[in-house]
Amino acid sequence: MDGLIVPPGGGRRLTTKAQDVTFKVTGAHGSTASIFEVVVPPGFDVGAHVHERTGEFFYVLEGELDLLAFEPVERKGDRWDEWEAPDGRRFVRGGVGASMFVPTGCPHAFRNSTDKPARMLFQSSPAPDHERYFEEICEIFAAGSDGVDPEAVQRLRDRYDVKQITPLRYEPPSSARTNGNLTSVSGR
Repeated sequence: MDGLIVPPGGGRRLTTKAQDVTFKVTGAHGSTASIFEVVVPPGFDVGAHVHERTGEFFYVLEGELDLLAFEPVERKGDRWDEWEAPDGRRFVRGGVGASMFVPTGCPHAFRNSTDKPARMLFQSSPAPDHERYFEEICEIFAAGSDGVDPEAVQRLRDRYDVKQITPLRYEPPSSARTNGNLTSVSGR
């Protein structure tokens, strides 16, 4: 049996307006976990969600991400950034080197609230569920010339153990020139 070496920039890449995912290690390689490099664009919020069969690990390689991995006192509202854990914790802004482990059944979310892309290493187990999820979401995004079909997205989530709690959002910051300076607006 042989191992796998993936050079920098190597792996199968899937790209849409709201996602850039490179498959690094997959179930086809004999792995029990899928490992991806993910570029998270400014303004992307995956929304709080939970998996009953899937565990995940996230590691910030570049930039900053808002991270949440706890069961809140109350799952209220459509903004996870307002949630609070029983011990008073809230979401964390994680920079390079920050990591987040998510066991099965744990609500979690990440968001890029900065004006620069962030890059993370993402591991999901068991393989190949998230591999197929990413492939199929790309197909849905590509088919939606008049927007994304929310019913198709929901069927996809149901198939791949994604129970969405708060909405996925993609609100890229708009840029405007003011007195010769570039100003970014978060779009929140």
